[in-house]
Order: sequence, then structure tokens, then C-alpha cells
Amino acid sequence: VELVESGGGLVQAGGSLRLSCTASGRSANGRTFGTYDMGWFRQAPGKEREFVAGIKWSDGSTYYADSVKGRFTISRDNAKNTLYLQMNSLKHEDAAIYYCSADSSACSDCETEGGFDYWGQGTQVTVSS
Repeated sequence: VELVESGGGLVQAGGSLRLSCTASGRSANGRTFGTYDMGWFRQAPGKEREFVAGIKWSDGSTYYADSVKGRFTISRDNAKNTLYLQMNSLKHEDAAIYYCSADSSACSDCETEGGFDYWGQGTQVTVSS
């Protein structure tokens, strides 16, 4: 499985960005994007990678880190093999490299890195004053 993020960039505080993550290929167990649990993580300089948002394939349910609830929205378009993260009301503390992740086996611990099998290369989000 290859995951490719896009949409990062420089934005003013209070602004918006939409990240995309396009998946290709099949997982080792033969599954495709429509049956992956998906997630977004981020890593700021000098900090650990942290969970941002996730979406389940089985029922489309979504879940968020407290720090982004009400501002970020995760969604997916299975026909396009694409995951999105709409980020509104961006703050300086949102600046980070954002990573897309996929789990092909119905993640049991979906808010930690260990819950996911596949990762993208990341896209940089910078928030200016």
C-alpha cells in the first residue's frame, strides 16, 4: 500500500487547509482502501508523533484528538481511494508534518501509531501569524 499526502502549505492563523491522502495498491492481506481504517497523525519539531483524527471503514465513524475537535474534519471518498482532513481555525500549535496512516485489519488501538500498518511520507503544515 502506498499513501501519498498533499495539500500542506503555509497558512495564516485562523485560516484553513484541506489535506488529502491518496492510496494505491493492496495490503498484504489483499484488502483495498475501502476496507482500511484510516488516520491522520502529526509531528511537530522536537515532539512525539501524535494522533489527530481517525475514521473507521465499517461504519464511517470518526474520532478526534481533543485538541482538534470542532475545528478539524476527517472524511473519505472510497471511489477515489482518498482520505481528507479539513482543518479550520488553524492555530500556531497545529504546525507540524501531517501523516496519513492505514490499517488493513480493523485497528484495535486506533489512536496510537502501533494501530496502523502503513504510512505516508508526510506533508508540512506551517501556520504564520
